[in-house]
Amino acid sequence: MKLAVDSYRVKKNFKLSKINPEDTGPFKGDVTGKEAARELLKNQKDKLSELQNLLYADGSQALLVVFQAMDAGGKDGCIRNVFTGINPQGVRVASFKAPTEEELAHDFLWRIHKETPRKGMVGVFNRSHYEDVLIVRVKNLVPKEVWSKRYDLINAFEKGLLAGGTKIIKIYLHIDKDEQKKRLEERLNDPEKNWKFNPGDLPERANWKAYMKAFEEVFDECSSVAPWYVVPANNKWYRDVVVAQIIVETLQSMKLRYPKADYDPRTIKIV
Repeated sequence: MKLAVDSYRVKKNFKLSKINPEDTGPFKGDVTGKEAARELLKNQKDKLSELQNLLYADGSQALLVVFQAMDAGGKDGCIRNVFTGINPQGVRVASFKAPTEEELAHDFLWRIHKETPRKGMVGVFNRSHYEDVLIVRVKNLVPKEVWSKRYDLINAFEKGLLAGGTKIIKIYLHIDKDEQKKRLEERLNDPEKNWKFNPGDLPERANWKAYMKAFEEVFDECSSVAPWYVVPANNKWYRDVVVAQIIVETLQSMKLRYPKADYDPRTIKIV
């Protein structure tokens, strides 16, 4: 089964209301549908492993996968579920927390550029440079005249990565406010998940509408250079197959090739 992931790609005049967070595509939300999705994910991961090996061998390009979401949106779980089993030598995950004193002493892209993948690698960003036009905007950490100029800087940054051979995919995991509430309550009610709950997330939840507006402006301003995909993420099992399909199709589009040997294998005899 092939998923029509292009329907989740951000297009002109995009609104988050166009994507239903509960969507499960061609799958029913019952046990049979979930099992079919899990089987598809296994096949996708096998293909992803082959393509990552090809990317590494080709060595002329890189892939950067950017994940953004609201708190409890599922970035960690999605990254784990999609990339587990892939050769760890070819995949590197970078997480971006609140900037350190040293990072604040540089321009906002300084810490980001250091983590971009080298050729042959898949780089995964758990949060990213987009925090500097999202949380910074909503919490008024810098004036509008500062963050509003960053859209052009981000586009220029991504354009430079593309010119250097790095393909970029940007994925927003789309949950609704009720689903976030459910997931936050699970963290509170399960002693083994208490450590994942941060009381500081609650003021962010109160700013839900402001974040939705900020994300929509990000999609509007920063989709021309590298695509954004808004992936329905209330159902984790469906979220994972959609993300895996986007990555597989992107790698397939990169026209990767195994390098030719600089010798004739037929002339080699191993005693």
